[in-house]
Amino acid sequence: MAVADPVTVGVLSLHTSKETKAICNAIDALGHDCEWLRTENTTISVTDGSVVLEPEVDVIANRMLLSNTEHPAEELGLANTFAQLVPMLNEPMTVLTAIHKLSTAAALAVNDVRTPNVTLALNSDQLNAVRDRYGEEAVYKTAIGTHGGGTWKVGRDDPINAMVGNRYAFLQELIDRGETRHRDVRVYVVDGTVVAAMYRYAPDNDWRTNVALGGSVEDATADLPEEAREMARRASDAIGLDYAGVDLVEGDEGWFVLEVNPTAGFKGLYEATGVSPAPHIAKLAIERAGGSVDDDRVEELSTVLDDSRPAAMPARATQAEVEPADIGYIEEVIVSGTSGSRTVLAKSDTGATRTSIDTSLAAEIGAGPIKSITRVKSGSSKTTRSRPVVDVVVGVGGNRHTVTASVEDREHMDYQVLLGRDILENYRVDVSRRVDQDATDTPEEEE
Repeated sequence: MAVADPVTVGVLSLHTSKETKAICNAIDALGHDCEWLRTENTTISVTDGSVVLEPEVDVIANRMLLSNTEHPAEELGLANTFAQLVPMLNEPMTVLTAIHKLSTAAALAVNDVRTPNVTLALNSDQLNAVRDRYGEEAVYKTAIGTHGGGTWKVGRDDPINAMVGNRYAFLQELIDRGETRHRDVRVYVVDGTVVAAMYRYAPDNDWRTNVALGGSVEDATADLPEEAREMARRASDAIGLDYAGVDLVEGDEGWFVLEVNPTAGFKGLYEATGVSPAPHIAKLAIERAGGSVDDDRVEELSTVLDDSRPAAMPARATQAEVEPADIGYIEEVIVSGTSGSRTVLAKSDTGATRTSIDTSLAAEIGAGPIKSITRVKSGSSKTTRSRPVVDVVVGVGGNRHTVTASVEDREHMDYQVLLGRDILENYRVDVSRRVDQDATDTPEEEE
């Protein structure tokens, strides 16, 4: 559908996702032009006092995924540069507030939006000293994280650390009404309007409701109480986001806002509700740039999650993504739990479904708590053994993976960690590369 005066919307996203594709396709379907701003096609120049962004756009929808990058400040600074040139939805400072969960809690509190009690301390002694405030069980989280990664339930006597790996961590009050299956609600808000909402239920043997961890979903749009709707709108406004997925949980005292996500996924929401937020985000961006849209067309497009390859996707993008990073047969990794981190050598095993960690190492870093018991075959043996499984964060070459690892006695083995396909699926294994080989001598510098 062509319009008289189309505007050009830039979608800023260095990663590839259903959400970014759907927004680009919605912009096109509404009769306007889209540019996907990513590594293949984007430059910024300052020449003789003039600043030029290429490709040229009228407005930017910010979809930078910062919460699972090793150095989010790099990409945040990039987005901030763009925001100085053209209007931007989800401006960088609002995203910074949203991705840092303590910053989110503070912003909500000063705007009278109810959120669970939290404490972040810059040293472990102070954090452990306030543990009794949070009762028999508490939530322990990294300040920046996504997909449920870096989130644990800890008991009163479990040691905790001020940092998990290179990220600060904090205690949060556990809001639990004692249901047999833990449930929260994700409310998607665009420009102050609730587009759709879904209940999220924790999978068996877990308490986290994230769809990425296997949680199930159910439409909550019509069922959601007005108190929760209003709280989601106020939370999005308090953070300053133009669009957001707001996570709430109901406690005995009413509703609490858990998190406000600036790059919330659409897959689970669409599965539960049949509504895609993408056309609503596209509409807001177009109108922010002075363009116009047909509201009926927006509603029509929202009934389909069109994540086909958009015309705005640069030609080389697909080629770049099919080449996974290399990983060696023996690699140095950082394993992190609730009470600390260790740098160790790990062996890559493409025959293992699940990553495994040595019992003593798991205890040392506070991996866990134990989620369930799994039965594992040992080599060519037909017998199986029972092993506990725990959550652990594994850092590989600057990437962070939160996996459910099995715990076993590996004291008699050369390596305390075995990397399974749950991590190796993201890499290409080079069996000739191992970090424990004797390194060749490096010449000294000339004096």
